[in-house]
Amino acid sequence: MRTAVSRNGHGRVPACGIAVMAKASIAGHSKTRLVPPLTFEEAAQCNTAFLRDVGDNMLAASAQASIAAYMAFGPPHARSFFEQNLPSEIGLIDAWCPNFGDCLACAMAKLFEHGHACAAVLNSDSPTLPTSLLVETAEMLAPPGNHIVIGPADDGGYYLLGAKTMHPRLFQDIAWSSEHVARQTLERAAELGLSVHILPTWYDVDDADSLSRLRQEPAGPITDLQPYPAPVTRACLQRLDIGAQLPVAAQ
Repeated sequence: MRTAVSRNGHGRVPACGIAVMAKASIAGHSKTRLVPPLTFEEAAQCNTAFLRDVGDNMLAASAQASIAAYMAFGPPHARSFFEQNLPSEIGLIDAWCPNFGDCLACAMAKLFEHGHACAAVLNSDSPTLPTSLLVETAEMLAPPGNHIVIGPADDGGYYLLGAKTMHPRLFQDIAWSSEHVARQTLERAAELGLSVHILPTWYDVDDADSLSRLRQEPAGPITDLQPYPAPVTRACLQRLDIGAQLPVAAQ
């Protein structure tokens, strides 16, 4: 069975643990908001592709900063799916709770239990997230102090949240899956007296419009950010040949 602790090539625990909040690819239970234009089976295939690219993106970041990559996965019986579909360098954390806020808090707490000096939770819906933003997260969490890092999504949520220590309040009284998530999280940070480093905004791929945006995203830099190339995802979209079914992405 794969170890739960991700270490670097020298056997040391990297400073920053980053865990993707990941669901196994089960038709009818993963990426269902992409149906239509996708079928449930196609949405599950996209989920697997997203996880592969997000995992590889974390490993790319770990070559530039002291980062350990994890999947905080569910359902609990799905460990074998992640062992079969992801590189062995990615650690696995069982973080399946009834409430999404509890899942996030559980994943972050386990990262600290594994000995990381700082921890971050990351979504599985942004396969082209620039690697530089993961590196920036680790670098901004490295100095001493009571601060957090947040990566806002353009739908009002966030794609990443990192901290120097465990703050359960960051995950309490949040209207999950709404446009208020990032704002409410910043309010919790203010209550706790935490300083905040805000990363550039990115986007989640969770509906037909954002899937179209992903498909049409240019390969080169967007402003000063270089999207991760996400080769597995792009190969999956090409194989599914769904371009004609998608709306034109908003500019």
